Amino acid sequence: MAPKNDKSKNGVISHGLVAENRRSRYDYEIGETLEAGIVLTGTEVKSLRLGKAQITESYASPEKGELWLINAHIPEYLQANRFNHEEKRPRKLLVSRKQLARLDQEVSRAGNTIVPLKLFFDDKGFAKVLIGVGKGKKNYDKRETERNRDWNRDKSRIMKEGGRG
Repeated sequence: MAPKNDKSKNGVISHGLVAENRRSRYDYEIGETLEAGIVLTGTEVKSLRLGKAQITESYASPEKGELWLINAHIPEYLQANRFNHEEKRPRKLLVSRKQLARLDQEVSRAGNTIVPLKLFFDDKGFAKVLIGVGKGKKNYDKRETERNRDWNRDKSRIMKEGGRG
């Protein structure tokens, strides 16, 4: 599980959460989750350590025997000038062959996709991505999720007030 943000005094994240895709749990019914490593260049790591990344519109795709993170936005590192990276380049995810075969099988089923849920640094300082296999929700499923969330919020408020609703 990804820890919370842990910023040092100069604003650099040594380990902890960098980016979270909160919308994914609303748009997809997430089944199994998996922690995967990610192959990055030096400037990408420095940009991530500043806490700048967006994974809201990204997805993972198994292609040619490898797993790729597509459309993840890691902004350029300003001090890198000409040695910078492309912001939305495909990035390789590191998973075992067995995990890749299982993910590929899940994606081949209708309506399933691999969604990145969180991007974080683990305790050793390695960048990791928490990915989940998700099936797209219909509009009525989304409304039901929202209704349940609202009811739980109201229920907790009523219980906090001691039932004097």
